[in-house]
Amino acid sequence: METILEMRSITKEFPGVVALNQVNLSVRAGEIHAIVGENGAGKSTLMKVLSGVYPHHSYSGEIAFAGQVQAFRDIRDSERLGIIIIHQELALVPQLSIAENIFLGNEPGRHGVIDWHQVYARTSALLQKVGLKEAPTTRISELGVGKQQLVEIAKALSKNVRLLILDEPTASLNETDSDALLELLLELQREGITSILISHKLNEIAKVADRITVIRDGMAIETMDCADAPIPENRVIQRMVGREMSDRYPRRQPQIGGTVFEVRNWRASHPQHPERQLLKDINLHVRKGEIVGIAGLMGAGRTELAMSIFGRSYGQRIQGDVYLHGQAVDVSTIRKAIRHGIAYVTEDRKGLGLVLHDDIARNISLPNLSRVARGGVIDQAREVTVAREFREKLRIRCSGVTQQVVNLSGGNQQKVVLSKWLFSQPEVLILDEPTRGVDVGAKYEIYTIISQLAAEGKCVLMISSEMPELLGMCDRIYVMNEGSMVAEFPAAEASQEKIMSAIVRAGSEK
Repeated sequence: METILEMRSITKEFPGVVALNQVNLSVRAGEIHAIVGENGAGKSTLMKVLSGVYPHHSYSGEIAFAGQVQAFRDIRDSERLGIIIIHQELALVPQLSIAENIFLGNEPGRHGVIDWHQVYARTSALLQKVGLKEAPTTRISELGVGKQQLVEIAKALSKNVRLLILDEPTASLNETDSDALLELLLELQREGITSILISHKLNEIAKVADRITVIRDGMAIETMDCADAPIPENRVIQRMVGREMSDRYPRRQPQIGGTVFEVRNWRASHPQHPERQLLKDINLHVRKGEIVGIAGLMGAGRTELAMSIFGRSYGQRIQGDVYLHGQAVDVSTIRKAIRHGIAYVTEDRKGLGLVLHDDIARNISLPNLSRVARGGVIDQAREVTVAREFREKLRIRCSGVTQQVVNLSGGNQQKVVLSKWLFSQPEVLILDEPTRGVDVGAKYEIYTIISQLAAEGKCVLMISSEMPELLGMCDRIYVMNEGSMVAEFPAAEASQEKIMSAIVRAGSEK
């Protein structure tokens, strides 16, 4: 099979960090080539070098595409050759229509006048190709994340893509949307389009990849051919993390005490449409030292529940009561929720969890500034000391605690978010998708932290779209569907089949 891409001896350095060290990558025409590795291994950096995000001369080494050595000055240079990258954070404008987003900056027309008839006709054809039935005039803000991913692919197809790069395309998708996207990748492959897929979900890679390249600590460790026979998952993991991982979840012996945290008759409506009730008479409780999961499909209301409890940071017309140790507490503002020992680790770490262009130390101290202040003035030495303690405790990989958070990998950013809320000394920790976009090695480290918190007597409420994660970590699991609690299982009785059955049964009864 013809080779379409050769990356030879690629080395990329940032201040104090060698992100890529003599990396070689070869991609065959028409294949789906997966790239795996831990957070911070260099996967996204390598793709940014390839796509011109990091221009020629900002790295050493050589890129050859379709037999010609290339020197991309920016992303437009790579796009002209049909190399299109879709980043994990989607680059769509919510207020614009699908058609406007697809052709933004690339509008067909004459003499500076856009040919809207052509725009809509081409958009309709592209949407049909990616399996979307929406009208070209539909606003992006009206689409779910899965459909937005398909719009991004339609946008790539509009640019005559030859090599499609997808960075964690299913990280925010439910199982149905993920399967649809993977099937589309296979369809594009049948049409001759080459793809590079970065993903932490090894089961998805096994479904579509022809070859897998493992990157560890900025170096290409091995390329495995899996077109003819599947590669054992444990072998891939061992190459990724450099060690055997016989257990995906840390072993724990729960020491569960009495009820500490309780929510009774909780209701909330949509923030813009108060007539739409999102949460309907929710009741739940968490005991001392217990990890309680909340399962449900995307749109079930899990995040809305967590945010409305945490200082009413989402929704309106909120009613219901929160109890700590049997006493009703006021959680009507975020400040009050924190004061009562409730912390919320958001699913959107970049948008809501971190100040990206500030350093690690300042991000960690934010929820509890009084602990690093004297006389109302921040003691920077104390702030740095605290951050260094969390860096060591949570094994945050960074050049130092004064490094900007934006330059950390996803897994290390997640550890900073956890550090920030652990510094607030919570009694109740609400975790919303705590390992989303995190590699298998960093996941284990985060699971270990969660287990330690439970062992210390903390109450943990854990929302996750990954059912194996809930089954592997939780002592008890609630199931949500369309804003209601529809089932509850002790860990010993829970299974993926029972959880899905509860969701389907609840849906059919409405």
